[in-house]
Amino acid sequence: MTLPDLLNSAPAQGASPRRDRRSYKRVELRLTGRFLTTESDDHELLTSNISCDGALVLSSTPPGCGQQIVCYFDELGRVAAQVIRITPDGFAVRFQTSQLKREKLADRLTRLVNKDMPGLDEERAAPRFAAASQACVILPDSTELQCRLTDISLTGAAFEALGKPPFVGDRVHAGNRPAEVVRVAGRSFAVRYLRGAEIAAS
Repeated sequence: MTLPDLLNSAPAQGASPRRDRRSYKRVELRLTGRFLTTESDDHELLTSNISCDGALVLSSTPPGCGQQIVCYFDELGRVAAQVIRITPDGFAVRFQTSQLKREKLADRLTRLVNKDMPGLDEERAAPRFAAASQACVILPDSTELQCRLTDISLTGAAFEALGKPPFVGDRVHAGNRPAEVVRVAGRSFAVRYLRGAEIAAS
């Protein structure tokens, strides 16, 4: 699966001329996470399939059709969405994102679908070295998160958070270096250091 595949517009047969929920290629991918409703109710979710434009979510506590929610995918990060359909096992959402955010989602989905292909993950391109020291990561809201550094390389680092970890896609500062969170598992998370052009675009 390639990035152009995920971004390629391919409306379903019989679809209306306007963009619908199937305008982008969907992939069968199980991603865990949770969603937050406008009433601040917090529920777990599991995707059945997903694209850079929307997802089919499995949940025993679906919100109402048309409701605005915020999805927090463990491996994709935060995405605002609207519920467009209720199903017997959950609900379908359309993501409410910019084109830039959609391209980033497509890139991350490409990596997840092809994660077993050698050399795909840039954050693992450089040799990593085990570490065991205290570290401080600055979160997007400028608060400090105390962590334990577990390994480090020229392109990134991994941490174990002593509090609530950031989300995938968050821009943080690891030490004095700007970075992006690329993986979260429990309290552990990994970051990829940002380069000059990426910093300027953030």
